[in-house]
Amino acid sequence: MRLLILTRRNLVTIGFCLLAGVTAVAIALTSTVRAVQTAAAPKEIPVYRVEAGKNQAAISFDAAWGDEETGQLLDILDEYGVKATFFLVGDWVEKYPEDVKTIASKGHDIGNHSDTHPHMPEAGQEKAKAEITACNEKIEKLTGSCPTLFRAPYGDYDNMLVSTVKSMGMYCVQWDVDSLDWKDPSPEQMTNAVVDKVRDGSIVLMHNGAKNTPAALPGIIEGIRAKGLEIVLIKDLIPEGEYYTDVQGEMHLTEN
Repeated sequence: MRLLILTRRNLVTIGFCLLAGVTAVAIALTSTVRAVQTAAAPKEIPVYRVEAGKNQAAISFDAAWGDEETGQLLDILDEYGVKATFFLVGDWVEKYPEDVKTIASKGHDIGNHSDTHPHMPEAGQEKAKAEITACNEKIEKLTGSCPTLFRAPYGDYDNMLVSTVKSMGMYCVQWDVDSLDWKDPSPEQMTNAVVDKVRDGSIVLMHNGAKNTPAALPGIIEGIRAKGLEIVLIKDLIPEGEYYTDVQGEMHLTEN
């Protein structure tokens, strides 16, 4: 029969084993708690489409860099009597102040597209708020009105960003119909991409600097109207009151 002799070396080895075991259990528990917290946290989703039942849709343009097509787009919108929403980057506002004034003077709405067009989730809350505030201030200085709508650069958002936008009294707005004009499709392809998908409550995404957007815009307007939809500003499409967005990004008023 062998006797178990506990030497100092044996004790140290046992101690390390116990410590490793306790550490492993602690890590496992912490990971489980974090997983449960993450699963329980509701996902904040921007407004992609509005469930309003008004047979309306909205056209929007993002402006971040060039300005080559803006004048043509404004002329076409005037010709058809259509008002659109322009999401402007603060740097663009500084570079083209007269265009900003013209857009506002023609009755179009101006939304916030950040100040420098960064990936906002990577910036953190403090930087994100500073980006939104700076752009708002530049637009308000030129137009006299502070934007109520925000669209994330690259469509890139997370819970932090959507919550921050809401805390600033603004709507975080995406789109449910993409013209894909940034890929330079033909005017016909672009028109079909929009008209085939647009429906009541839709928000259409286009860009002021895409080369074929002016050629496609008349057909897009006519096609939307042919489906019995009135084209309005996004701010007029969005109903007033408490709301929530479902998992598809559709906006619904909260029932009282």
